[in-house]
Parts: sequence; C-alpha cells; structure tokens
Amino acid sequence: MEAILKKIEDLAILHDKIDPKTIKEKNIKLGLRNEDGTGVFVGITSKGQVIGYEKVTRGDGIESVNPIPGKLYYCGYDVDDLVAGKEREKRFGFEETIYLLLTGELPSGTDMEKFSRELGKRRALQREVKEIIFNRPQHDDQMGALHTIVSAMHLFDKNPNSTDLRHVIRQCIDLIAKFPTIIAYNYQFTTMKKKDLKQLVEPDPELSTSENFLAMLTGKKPDSLTADLFDTMLVFHAEHGGGNNSTFSTRCVSSSGANTYMALCAGIGSLSGHLHGGANEAVVKMTSDIKKKVRDWEDDEEVAAYLEMILDKKSGDKSGKIYGLGHAVYTVSDPRAVYLENRAKELAQAAGREKELALLRKIAAVAPRLVKKKKGKVVCTNVDFYSGFVYRCMGIPKELFTPIFAMARVSGWSAHRIEEIVQGKIIRPSYVSSLKGKKSFIPLSQR
Repeated sequence: MEAILKKIEDLAILHDKIDPKTIKEKNIKLGLRNEDGTGVFVGITSKGQVIGYEKVTRGDGIESVNPIPGKLYYCGYDVDDLVAGKEREKRFGFEETIYLLLTGELPSGTDMEKFSRELGKRRALQREVKEIIFNRPQHDDQMGALHTIVSAMHLFDKNPNSTDLRHVIRQCIDLIAKFPTIIAYNYQFTTMKKKDLKQLVEPDPELSTSENFLAMLTGKKPDSLTADLFDTMLVFHAEHGGGNNSTFSTRCVSSSGANTYMALCAGIGSLSGHLHGGANEAVVKMTSDIKKKVRDWEDDEEVAAYLEMILDKKSGDKSGKIYGLGHAVYTVSDPRAVYLENRAKELAQAAGREKELALLRKIAAVAPRLVKKKKGKVVCTNVDFYSGFVYRCMGIPKELFTPIFAMARVSGWSAHRIEEIVQGKIIRPSYVSSLKGKKSFIPLSQR
C-alpha cells in the first residue's frame, strides 16, 4: 500500500504543480486574486463590504493601490457604529446583526423582540439530535463534529430539499439558533466522564445568544463584562463579504440548487481549514513559544530578534509566518483588531494576564515593521491576533475557537445563501489547461 501511495503522491506533484511562468503567461488569477493582491470580482452582494485599500489613478493614467485604515460594513452600516450603538444602549447586538444581514435593514423595537423570541424558541435540540451527538465515535475534532450534526439536521425537516425562499429562511433561522447549542453539546460530550444526556444544560429562551452559549458551556450565567464582549466577538465574526473562502463555498453550493444543510456544511468544511479558521489557535501557540524562548518579554530588541528568526524560518513552526499578521484585504488596520486591543486590557486585568497582553502589543508594534523591511509589504494585526487571547481570558478552551467563529459566521453564510438563491445563477468559473498538447493512448500491455 505504501509504495502505490508514494507513487501517486509523486505523480500528483509532477503533474499538478504549475510553473509560475505559465500562470503569468496565461494571465491566470490564481486564488481569484489579481496581480496586485486585490480580489477578482465574481459577484455582487449587499451584505458585507471589506475595505483596506483605495485605487488611485495617477496623472499618467496608471492605477495604483494605496493602503488605508480598514473598514467593515454590514448592509451599508459601519460595524464600529453597530457595536458602539449596542454598548451605548447597554444591550446585546448579535441578534440585531443577524436580522440586519438577513433582511438588509435594522429592526424596529417590535421586530427585534419578535425575532429574538423566535431564536430563543428554536435553540433547543430534539432528543434524537442529542443522541446522535452522544452516539458518535469519541474524538476531539470539534469542526468535524459540527459538520456531522448539521448535515444530520435535514433528517428532522419535513421539506429539507426545498429551495422555496420561505423554507430556506426558516431553515437558516433554525440553524443560526441551534449552532451554539450544537457546539456546546459537542464539546461537553468530549469532556464528560459519564455520558448522560441529563447533564446537558438546556438553552434559556430568555437569554441572549452570548449569555446562552457561555451558560451552556459553564453551567452558570456569565458576568456582564464577559457576556458583552463575547457578544461583540459574535458581531465582528458574523460577516466579511462574499469573497472569504467559507462564504464563497456556501454561495457556490447554494448556486447549484443544493439544500440549506449541504450549503452551510460547505461553509463549515471550508472554515475547518487552517488557512481560514484556525489562525487564532496558531497565534496562541506562537505566543506560548515566544514566552518560552524570549528571556525578557519587555525588551524590544530581543522580541524583534526572535520574530526575525520566525520570518527566516529558523524558529517557531518554521513556516516563516508571524500568525495573526496580515489579511487578504486589510492593510493598515483591521477595525476588529483595533477594538479588541482597546477592550482586552480590562479583560486581561480580570484574568491576571496583563504581561501576556503587553507581549502581544509589543509583537503588534514590532512585527509589521519587520515584514515591511524584509518583504516590502504593508501588513497589520488582524482579528485573530487578539481573539484567541480574549477567549482564553474568558476561560474558553482553544478547541472551541473555530466553532465559535462558525457560530457567528453562520448568520453571514445564511444571508449569502438567501442572496444567491434570489440571484439564481450557478457559479461556474473556467480553468485553463496546463497541458502542452494531446496525448496518444498506449495499450496497457505496452506501458
């Protein structure tokens, strides 16, 4: 078996690896990115807008891309304003964000009350779903477990394959409500010594999504600081435009006429990849490594020297990456990271992690300068740079970092699924052949 696997691996590398010259000659937009790093336009959306640069036309008519401070908009509303609004009014904001993404409009007080009540009613899982969770093989792959349960949810739907908009909206709202419960129960199953359904904490329809998830996870209602900041994290992760990998995957599958469960599972599958959903875990590992290897965390030169070794692939995981740094769109700043850096201090003090936060801030100050010097790129810290630290201060285990991302982003996936169905055109890009010409068939006996 090993010999044939090795041969297939070698042949795959031989035939599938593409010469960069070929990509340039044929003007291939690899990864659907333009040569200047900007995304190729393949669709249109009213849901999310991510801004990190501006195109400027010089006097000679040549266009250039200028980095600018990052902005994130949901249906035309600045996310910073959504968060500031809910904080000013001392309320939770994730439910409002879900409604905004699904409808394109902010809810009235009456609509907000009705919608929140509907989410609350739909959070509980049927006994049969809990039994599926408890009867699956024991493993700690939380994203795989989420994928399994969400794909199984079609079994409890009378019209699972309907693409009628009313059915799709009902299914999306149902899954948005149930994701936190599924994620909490999947994790609890892996930590229970004695498997007993009675140990599971039932969701409280009167609590917010944030309060509910934290209460199901710990067995007690969270303090207001933790619940409010976790709610903000959900708002920040709810949507990020149609081009991010998991949302685009959801749109692709939706465009084929597949059902809601399969489409949202495509988003889960994409987010499980380490290049999309696992960056905050990588930041936590990298920070732990720096804490062990750097003697004086407060010494700029010592921290800079070690970060340079990481970039030179001489330390860390030898990937050459400083995790939590850089973004496909944001250049000067990620607005979510800016907010979290400002709010993290209060949380770090409560958790006794002030020194660790100081180290993160030092990395955030030093690393972009090193990348600019070595690679000539303008980069900033992204939301993942701080999110893992924030979750750890809340006592949330790292195994749940990416599922929590999915818990928030399912609202964006759902909004894009609905938009894709309304627009109604199958996504089908073209691929250029890498072959030089046709091959003549050789009989098996002569090979």
